[in-house]
Amino acid sequence: MSDRHEEPEAAIAGTSMGGAMDLGVDEAETLEKTPAGPDGAGPEDRPRSLWSDAWRDLRRNPVFIVSALVILFLVFISLWPSAITSGSPLKCDLSKAQEGSQPGHPFGFDGQGCDVYTRTVYGARTSVAVGVLATLGVAVLGSVLGALAGFFGGLSDSVLSRITDVFFAIPVVLGGLVLLSVITSNTVWPVIGFIVLLGWPQISRIARGAVITAKHNDYVQAARALGASNSRLLLRHIAPNAVAPVIVVATIALGTYIALEATLSYLGVGLKPPSVSWGIDISSASPYIRNAPHALLWPSGALAITVLAFIMLGDAVRDALDPKLR
Repeated sequence: MSDRHEEPEAAIAGTSMGGAMDLGVDEAETLEKTPAGPDGAGPEDRPRSLWSDAWRDLRRNPVFIVSALVILFLVFISLWPSAITSGSPLKCDLSKAQEGSQPGHPFGFDGQGCDVYTRTVYGARTSVAVGVLATLGVAVLGSVLGALAGFFGGLSDSVLSRITDVFFAIPVVLGGLVLLSVITSNTVWPVIGFIVLLGWPQISRIARGAVITAKHNDYVQAARALGASNSRLLLRHIAPNAVAPVIVVATIALGTYIALEATLSYLGVGLKPPSVSWGIDISSASPYIRNAPHALLWPSGALAITVLAFIMLGDAVRDALDPKLR
């Protein structure tokens, strides 16, 4: 009887020793040199979050690097335009109207004799400010309303869905012509408020769908079974896992909002002189496109590059945060 009990133990010991004997010298050295984590696990065994994987992918994406550098430059000249230009965007000389490039004035002059280079640099401040502030307002308002509707459902979800449908039916440009035409303020706040008013339904619908998907996951049900409150479920368990699609849509929409501000300013209902905006400069240069095409080219090019940079950034963020695209 004792021999029978000893045979399995000897077999197990032999198997473990044989497994160790089968390891090559290289594998053994690799295991010895592999640093262990705090809990004894190797670096490959450490769990990685969605955000760490996304950041690793973004650092290797040339589209993200190029777009991020362009955006950082735009933010820099928006905060400190005097770092690359010493002129004033409101200083004009009619004697130099529609003249081309000159020393100290590389972009030439517009129809009013204003330096196109200086106005293009200062125009970035308005566009970036409108885009960033409008995106923050849209993301916060849309995320809160969409998350509450998706989490609680019922009547609140139905009411929000019908309100969202009504706002989606309003043409953006037509709505801007109607609402902003009665406002005489020359600041950016009416334009930002208008964009937030008509932009939140898109983010709200995205947030609502993400929350509905996340609240049915097992970890949320387990937290609910352990007695977690609705606020804790929404803020600690659902929101961190539902915010990724909102960030992607908001990043892409930022470039769209910059283009919308320029469109409204071009039509005369957005920002108005003496404010400095790419849309205003494009509108004022349009009648002189044959005699002074440079006055239209530079602000239009700056607007196109800015919008393209934010759209490229949004595409790169989407590819990094969407596991289906890996």
